[in-house]
Amino acid sequence: MMPHRLFVCRLLFCAVFSVSLINVFTKAASPSYFLRHSRRAIIRDEDVVCPTNDLADDVLVVLRTGATTSHEKLPTHFETTLRCVPHYVIFSDLDEEVSGHTVHNALEGISPSTVTSHPDFKLYQQLQTNGRDGIQQSLTPPPPASAKGDYTNTNNPGWALDKWKFLPMLSSAYSHRPTAKWYLFLEDDTYLIWPNLLSYLANFDSSKPHYLGKHLYINDIEFGYGGAGFIISNPALRSMVERRESHVQEYEDFTKDHWVGDCAVGKVAEDVDIPLTKAWPHLQGESYRTMDPQVSKVDRGAWCFPAITYHRVSPDEMRELWEFEQEWFKRHDHLLRHRDVYLHLLRPHLPSQSHQTLPEWDNFSSDLEFNAHDDGASSNELEREAWKSAQHCRRLCEDIESCIQFSFDSGSCRIGKKISFGYERAGERVQSGWITERVDEVFRGLEGGCGVRDWWGIGEGGGKRKGR
Repeated sequence: MMPHRLFVCRLLFCAVFSVSLINVFTKAASPSYFLRHSRRAIIRDEDVVCPTNDLADDVLVVLRTGATTSHEKLPTHFETTLRCVPHYVIFSDLDEEVSGHTVHNALEGISPSTVTSHPDFKLYQQLQTNGRDGIQQSLTPPPPASAKGDYTNTNNPGWALDKWKFLPMLSSAYSHRPTAKWYLFLEDDTYLIWPNLLSYLANFDSSKPHYLGKHLYINDIEFGYGGAGFIISNPALRSMVERRESHVQEYEDFTKDHWVGDCAVGKVAEDVDIPLTKAWPHLQGESYRTMDPQVSKVDRGAWCFPAITYHRVSPDEMRELWEFEQEWFKRHDHLLRHRDVYLHLLRPHLPSQSHQTLPEWDNFSSDLEFNAHDDGASSNELEREAWKSAQHCRRLCEDIESCIQFSFDSGSCRIGKKISFGYERAGERVQSGWITERVDEVFRGLEGGCGVRDWWGIGEGGGKRKGR
């Protein structure tokens, strides 16, 4: 009997592995339980496809922006991520209208004494006095993310002001739609995959207090990273709002002493005994162009699992993702996963041959660097000549077993041991390449580790520092 059982087990393993490979190269996958068994409708508006269900009316999407970026970032959201969302509200540091949509001032909930005394509010006072003209008196808005690859500009007064929006925004969101069962808080450079969000939330009991997010820590406080988006159920938000509104000065003092406002949200949640449920890798703090597909956090990988958000996404990239998402849900009745973004959106853009490079492109290879000054006398010929050209750099990468990609720029060869797609550098001399056989080998290995699970965090609670 034992040899027979062993034969059957091996046969089942081979069958499962074969299906996994077919999924990779034919885009086949089984629908999730939620999408197969929920009441779905297809809303078409000028060929826009919006898979939806009853839960859609129970979610309020809360988008946070600022006057320094609102006119650059918001119009793209109206054309893409918010097209299928029935209920959303936008908060900023200035009451205004953008593309016909009302934008609310979240900072009206800050104490007047804090506004007049704290230096972070200099820009805010100019905005309240001079409207958008106050921006021109203060700064030039930063360039789009994809143009410079610089996503945080801490010298921008709008960035310093941003942390103060979080807590009053909680109160304003609850007042705006107190009957919502769920509140999703996003930033203006965060991309949302709406159908996946609905599938995720369907697994939770909205009558219970939930605080879901991509975990970060400052000192002993665990909180959901605002860039990835965080989700709060109605009972949890009600408790947090009541706590904050009865201790306004305490939390404003806390905000003064911390450089990010999402940490203050975590502090209020902690004070009302609502732990964070870790929602990574579904809520993603990285861009899809820079996220390492092999990354693992809190004993989880990202590859096999559905994506709900990506952060640090420029308007052009949002349009790229939106077009891809639309095509995906026109052709599929199952969840969109990180692996689908890699295999069907990013992988086709890589050079078809390893000897080819993408000109004016930076893939952020950074594990090793070789140049004439530091390596010109190396005993290794490939290291000694890597700085001479992109092809010399490629040959060194091929010789290093762990090298997957490389970039070459003005006499500098950089080696990358993890996969990153990167960004265009128009007009610059940098060029990038990948050892495509190794890229595909990594993808096949990741696919072989996929199982039947869709979601993390369900029923697992939150807790303190269980892993990072």
